[in-house]
Amino acid sequence: MKKVIKLALVVMCAMCSTSLYAQKFARISLQEVIFAMPEFAQMQTDLEAFTKELGEQLEAIQVEFNNKAAEFQKNRETLNESVRNLKEQELQQLQQRYADFQQIAQQDVDKKQGELFQPIHLKAMEAVKKIATAGGYTAVFDTSVNALAYFNENTVIDIAPAVRAELGIKEEPAATK
Repeated sequence: MKKVIKLALVVMCAMCSTSLYAQKFARISLQEVIFAMPEFAQMQTDLEAFTKELGEQLEAIQVEFNNKAAEFQKNRETLNESVRNLKEQELQQLQQRYADFQQIAQQDVDKKQGELFQPIHLKAMEAVKKIATAGGYTAVFDTSVNALAYFNENTVIDIAPAVRAELGIKEEPAATK
C-alpha cells in the first residue's frame, strides 16, 4: 500500500512539473501595435479637429475680452463711477467665463480621446486574445507598460508581428514616444 501511495505521489509530482514546463508565455508591445493601426492615425486627426474647434471658441472669447478691455481703457476716464464699476465687473465675468470654458474644454478633449481610443484598444486586445488562444499561450505580457521586472527575450515569444498581421497592419511599428 505504501508503495502505491509513493508511486501515485511521484506520478502526481511529475505531472505537475511537466504541466508547469508546458506553459507558453508571450510578450507584446501593445503600444507599438496600437500606434501602427490606421484607426489610431484617424483618431489623432479627429481629436486634433475637435481640439481646434474648441481652441477657436476660446480664441473668440479672448478676442471679445481684449476688445472690451481696450474700449474700457480708452473710455475709462470719461465714464462715471457706476458705469466704470459695471464695465469692470463685465470684464471680470468674461475672464471667469474664459477660465471656465478652458477647464470644460480640457475635460471634453479628455472625454473625446477616451471615446475614440476605447474601440481601438478593444480591437487590439481582441487580436491579442485571438493570437494568444491560437498559439496556446498561458500569458501575454505587455512590455510597453514596463510591468515586468525581468523576462528572457529568448524564451518569451513576441506575438506583435502576428497581432499586426491579424489587424492587417503591413508597415513597421511606429516608434514609441
